[in-house]
Amino acid sequence: MIKNWQYLDEYHQERRQILEIVDRVISSGRLILGPEVSAFEEAFAAYCGVAHGVGVNSGTDALFLALKALGIGPGDEVITVANTAVPTVAAIRAAGALPVFVDVEEDTFLMDVSQLEAAITGKTTCIIPVHLYGQPVDMEPLMHIARKRGLYVVEDCAQAAGAEYQQKKVGGFGDIGAFSFYPTKVLGGYGDGGMSITDSEALYEKLRGLRFYGMKQASYAEEEGYNSRLDEIQAALLLHRLERLDDSVRKRQEIAQHYTQGLSNVGDIAVPLVRSGRTHQFYTYTIRTKHRDALMRYLMEHEIEGRINYPTPIHLMRGYDFLSVENGKLPRTEKLAQEILSLPLYPRLAQKDGEQVIHCVKRFFEKGAGS
Repeated sequence: MIKNWQYLDEYHQERRQILEIVDRVISSGRLILGPEVSAFEEAFAAYCGVAHGVGVNSGTDALFLALKALGIGPGDEVITVANTAVPTVAAIRAAGALPVFVDVEEDTFLMDVSQLEAAITGKTTCIIPVHLYGQPVDMEPLMHIARKRGLYVVEDCAQAAGAEYQQKKVGGFGDIGAFSFYPTKVLGGYGDGGMSITDSEALYEKLRGLRFYGMKQASYAEEEGYNSRLDEIQAALLLHRLERLDDSVRKRQEIAQHYTQGLSNVGDIAVPLVRSGRTHQFYTYTIRTKHRDALMRYLMEHEIEGRINYPTPIHLMRGYDFLSVENGKLPRTEKLAQEILSLPLYPRLAQKDGEQVIHCVKRFFEKGAGS
């Protein structure tokens, strides 16, 4: 089976180094918020081109604590998109705010920034652009609107570590950038984890307090806080993997380019569009086709795993019925949910496996299965 994602291969390749890191950390006796976390926070913030990083329990908490640090809560509206992972909206709701959705660009799947102005109300306090699948949102006009209207910006970078917009890493455009280090991510650990990054000293101190019960010193809460700490083992493993992140991104881009060359004129497939001035790091390689479901079944029959990220837009999920966003309100988002399919892509994907994926997709259309 050619899987959509494969971490065991990487683990077996680096097993000795990984186990040495784990043994070193456990033997140190410091397992929570110690030197490994500090070192990774400093290194990752520098990699992203910002001053500060605050390691937390997950990407969801990175978003949630970012909103809390900005003072966003009940009565506030936060503009984002519905074609994202549930955690984007779950974090907004955990903060007590209300998500407001704008539609996306059909060719990039990213927030349609031209719709922002119409979505802003007197209750709007923040915009969360989602750098979906590894490509940045159009941040220059978005930041112009945010600054003009006095709105905060929290970048959802969960899928985009290493991606660039106008030669600047994502996460450093808004007030806070939020990252996930879930195992499937381009920079992923062997457990959960996340980070909020910022250039603001005040927000940095606020985030550090919020992640640890609101404490600045042991056993004394300066404010109401939470328990959201990146552990030492994950931080050490992530620091190890950070050294290879750019190489990993290059390999993903090479595989994506190979796919694009092989599939550009096949059937009704639309291959991923990369906008000028942006660096796509291909967390997923997501195509579009009106024959998505049939193609996905065909691939599975031939031992190739395709995935749908994400099959149901959040505004159409039962858990978010209370938002009262009707079917048809976000036509591009809803259309894309019926057409998107992610093909297998990870840095150690063998060239022969990539060729097999291309061959199988071509054969599907050549046999008339997509007619």
